[in-house]
Amino acid sequence: MISKRLRIGCLTKYSLAGLTTLAYMLMSHAAYAATEETVPTEQTIDQKEKAEDKTDTPNNQDSAQKNTILVTAQKLNEARAQIQSHLGATVYSLDQKQIEAIPGGYNQQMNNILLQMPGVTQDQFSQVHIRGDHNNLQYRINGIILPEGISVFGQTLAPRMIEKMDLITGALPAQYGLRTAGIIDITTKSGLQKNGGTASIYGGSHQTIIPSVQYGGSTGSTNYYVTGEYRHTALGIDSIDGSSTPLHDHSNQGHFFGYLDHILDDSNRISLTAGYSQQNFQIPNPRNIHPGENGTTGFNLNGQTDYLSNNLDENQRERTGFAQLAFMHDSGPFSMQASIFGRYSSLDYYPSVAGELIYNGLAQRITRRNVAFGLQYDASWHVSKHHTLRGGFFFDRERGSTFSTSSVFAADDDGNQTSTLPLSVIDNGGKTQLTYSAYVQDEWKLAQNLTFNYGVRFDLYSSYRTEHQFSPRANLTWQPTKTTALHIGYSRYFSPPPFELVSYRTISRFTGTTGAATGVNQATTPYAERQNYYDAGIQQKIGRDFTFGVDGYYRQSHNLIDEGQFGEAILMTPFNYRYGKIWGIDFNSSYTHGGWHVYGNFAYQKALGKKIVSSQYNFDPDDLAYIASHYIYLDHNQSWTASGGVSYRFRDGVLKNLQLGATALYGSGLRTDLSLANGDSIPNGASVKPYASVNTTMMYRLEKQGIDLRFDIINIGDHIYQIRTGEGVGVGLPSYGARRGFFFGFSKDI
Repeated sequence: MISKRLRIGCLTKYSLAGLTTLAYMLMSHAAYAATEETVPTEQTIDQKEKAEDKTDTPNNQDSAQKNTILVTAQKLNEARAQIQSHLGATVYSLDQKQIEAIPGGYNQQMNNILLQMPGVTQDQFSQVHIRGDHNNLQYRINGIILPEGISVFGQTLAPRMIEKMDLITGALPAQYGLRTAGIIDITTKSGLQKNGGTASIYGGSHQTIIPSVQYGGSTGSTNYYVTGEYRHTALGIDSIDGSSTPLHDHSNQGHFFGYLDHILDDSNRISLTAGYSQQNFQIPNPRNIHPGENGTTGFNLNGQTDYLSNNLDENQRERTGFAQLAFMHDSGPFSMQASIFGRYSSLDYYPSVAGELIYNGLAQRITRRNVAFGLQYDASWHVSKHHTLRGGFFFDRERGSTFSTSSVFAADDDGNQTSTLPLSVIDNGGKTQLTYSAYVQDEWKLAQNLTFNYGVRFDLYSSYRTEHQFSPRANLTWQPTKTTALHIGYSRYFSPPPFELVSYRTISRFTGTTGAATGVNQATTPYAERQNYYDAGIQQKIGRDFTFGVDGYYRQSHNLIDEGQFGEAILMTPFNYRYGKIWGIDFNSSYTHGGWHVYGNFAYQKALGKKIVSSQYNFDPDDLAYIASHYIYLDHNQSWTASGGVSYRFRDGVLKNLQLGATALYGSGLRTDLSLANGDSIPNGASVKPYASVNTTMMYRLEKQGIDLRFDIINIGDHIYQIRTGEGVGVGLPSYGARRGFFFGFSKDI
């Protein structure tokens, strides 16, 4: 690809499983946010009562044994939820109906669904940022941690498998650690309710075509669910020039997910979860650029000095596979879940060798592999009406390998090319990381409406570095009335650098070549981030239909972790700011009445860092010098973010089963460099221009035929907005939001 030198780039159980009604109200205070079924507590209770009523009244198709299995499965699901207390944290929830109501529904990628939640900021490469963190997200499937993969553009999980998704953030209880900006906890579909599924096809603009199938059911004490989809699009990554049809941006992707569980008896269940994704991406090209233009140097390859940017052919392949085997036990006051897991992840970057040599003097064929396996144990013990103890441990072993072959030219000390014949530099390496974690916490009910949740966790990792920390946690929740819930909390966090992304590069091997570091030869290994996190909020319900909440936070970080895209391959590399401070406030609201559902989210944040202390060779010397003595905005800081949506479903009359909806997204812009009149620049000193986009959807259900039809318009106003300019600390490529697209969907019950 054309590197940053070009500067335009080319690229009845009312509680969480058996707690008292008060504890449920406290733990679910933030679940009011931006959701329909999960917003009002009474509504959530009604849903559970309806589910229980269904099991109490067998229909003609269900046997008594089927109902017994259903009740047992629900009891075990609630016990699993009890183990994972959210008390004191902020929780935003979406279920499958709400996901379907978003334009695109399950055909959207995970990042577009997360953007409907408060405090979530959009970035290029399908990335999202939560409360000012670059990444630092942890995915859990049915309570089990999914180890991180190497994926940059692609997303391992397709939303079609989601029954319910929680975004847990704020001052987290002790059971959540390592990745703490946001916990994305997914409850998967299981096939428990009925046998059947859907086959669908969705497509439209940008050559999009997405055939998919999902099917689930049960037989005896065994439940199962499988889904698979194929995705082809001509807008695989981002448009780099704002055009509706980016040059060389096709992508072919496949996803598979399966779930299987077997109920052993009234108290025990064993389950298996597995998934695989393979995603191939073309790297988009800038149009009609020649070497030496737009600030590029240009190099001589055996006498060839010209190469039209349109002809570049760079590609990236990302693959991830995972499996989780879990045993769940519930015996009244005591519940536990034990699991073992494994994950394989790989990334391959295929350069356009001649083109990259002529533009950059460097072309790298890179392969990264990461294999992880481990175990996780979580338990909950309801000691008395005043105390519930929780504890557990986590172990993970990862092996990461990097293989790179670089084509470069010989060069003098100033980086000037001295030979037109390319040289090969092979730089391979690998490392093993071990991670150990343990926690214990006590949920102490001080009074009927006052609960104190406190605990401590220990984390240790050993790889390129060995670091550890004891992290105290404390949250206080108070419900002065049935419609008001308040919380305040403190958490000490410890986040190791993402092992699978830590760059392995022997700088000395590139000395005397055009691939040598430009002015900075320091390559300090990234450190773990240590953070003090303070959070307070209130959730208020007005009547039966309207809820709103406000949550504020302040974070102090030592060795704050950020990530950047450096060099030719589209890989993210972690680095540290010695000092970091982030603060902000989130607002959420939701109104549900009849067929109406309306929600709105608003967030303000500031994220600053000072003094880069790792991976220094990736940065310009002038930027390093400025940042050493000045706080700067993090490149992913967006001061103002808002999202909202409205939907209405006709319940009777001629338009019965018709649903209309729309969503909107606003951002004040990520950061870019500020150019001064004297020719100097301030890193991340300016913002990209603000943007707003609106999407719409229309869905209709042909009940008798078992057919669902939908029509979506993405970016209905065809607003051209830039996400990245290609300038900024750790920013290598420009990118634009998707232009207007029309999409049609057809699905049939099977």
